[in-house]
Amino acid sequence: MSTSTKSNLWLLAHDDEPAQFEFCGGHAFAFSRTSPNKTSVNEDAAAVVELSPEHGVFVVADGMGGASSGDRAAKCIVETLIHHLESSDFAGDSARSQILDAIEEANREVLGWGIGAGSTVVVAEYLDRSIRTFHVGDATALVCSNRGTLKLSTIAHAPVAMAVEAGMIDEFEAIIHEDRHLINNCVGSTEMKIELGPVFEMASRDTLILGSDGLFDNLTTEEIIDVIRVGHFGRQANLLIQLARDRMQTPETLPSKPDDMTIIGFRQT
Repeated sequence: MSTSTKSNLWLLAHDDEPAQFEFCGGHAFAFSRTSPNKTSVNEDAAAVVELSPEHGVFVVADGMGGASSGDRAAKCIVETLIHHLESSDFAGDSARSQILDAIEEANREVLGWGIGAGSTVVVAEYLDRSIRTFHVGDATALVCSNRGTLKLSTIAHAPVAMAVEAGMIDEFEAIIHEDRHLINNCVGSTEMKIELGPVFEMASRDTLILGSDGLFDNLTTEEIIDVIRVGHFGRQANLLIQLARDRMQTPETLPSKPDDMTIIGFRQT
């Protein structure tokens, strides 16, 4: 086991403010809160795992609200991933195989419950100033520069997201689309597929955001980047969270979709 491993875990969280901490030489925050319009459990789960001063993993899992035990499925993914990471010694090598094995193992376990549970998940591995993403479903990761340039973004495994990618509709039309909630890939499916992103080198002051659809169904990519790209990271994190929460609680605005919301952010120095 790697003796330098440190894990921060968010399960059933009901945060008022984001947790802020130093991570791999940069600044990070994490936040998770239940939807403002429900009293049931938070179906999101998340973790930040520091494997060494130059190597770490971020994960956000979003249990499917229309499925049985979505919170249990999200928790299973995150805890399985942590187990695989903490029981390995990387010695500077990528955690690619451990991440893939963990998601596959979680998929088998969730399927084995036989209750129709499911979850989406997005993982980002940070290694020596480079990022690689892994995702299933519509939990999302993006990287932007301090000038506001979108440098990297995962594409949701969903019909509406594919329509945006094909140029059939724009992002605002997608975010208010009646079929926005439909996805075609999840953990808990016999046809689950894990999409691996390219290895992407982050520049100084680049920002990584991972989030459940509580964030990305209420704010456009442009709005998220505009808030988070510059300024004191903790203060901007609070502004981002408040903007999304205000949108959720103001149904006369568009978009407005109350949901559990989990966000992890990392800014490279």
